[in-house]
Amino acid sequence: MRRTMRWLPLLLMVTGTWLWTFARAGAWAAWAEDPPPPAGAVPAIGRAWPVGTRPPVLRGWEPPATVYGPGHRGIDLGAPPGTAVRAVAAGRISFAGRVAGRGVVSVLLAGTDLRTTYEPVTARVRKGEEVTAGQVVGTVEQVATAGAHCGASACVHWGLLRGDVYVNPLLLLPPRLLNGGPSRLLPVLGVPLPEG
Repeated sequence: MRRTMRWLPLLLMVTGTWLWTFARAGAWAAWAEDPPPPAGAVPAIGRAWPVGTRPPVLRGWEPPATVYGPGHRGIDLGAPPGTAVRAVAAGRISFAGRVAGRGVVSVLLAGTDLRTTYEPVTARVRKGEEVTAGQVVGTVEQVATAGAHCGASACVHWGLLRGDVYVNPLLLLPPRLLNGGPSRLLPVLGVPLPEG
């Protein structure tokens, strides 16, 4: 017993040093890695609008105050029935089918934890298919005016989710798509030059 007691402080010191070394190595490895992006950041990876080149926004993003509260969890883009609906960014189809009588297409965006949805859409793709930015995933469906979320106007509802949390889908689009890019001066033909 006396012999064990003599080695106990040395054993504790070696064990403590060993644990401290591995803890520091783990902390160093975690510190050396690139920090993850903020949870709320949405990368502007969009390469095209879902419909048209700059469609009218009939109803904008209105985030609800509570999970089940009133609001608008996406944006409505004006588009007549039959208009091609395109994937805004590359990804994989996670759903293509009907929900509550309307066609829905969902795309898991490549390299992100984001999922974008389009409805009412007649799907031209299947679950599991890989799509590229700008690829047609379906066409806008004709919806009866009664109960339609766009009223008398035809539209496509474009949503974006991170897990179960809705996010403004316009954040996916870079400024050049949102603002139309820089102004360009065009030549004026047929106008005489000023004198003097």
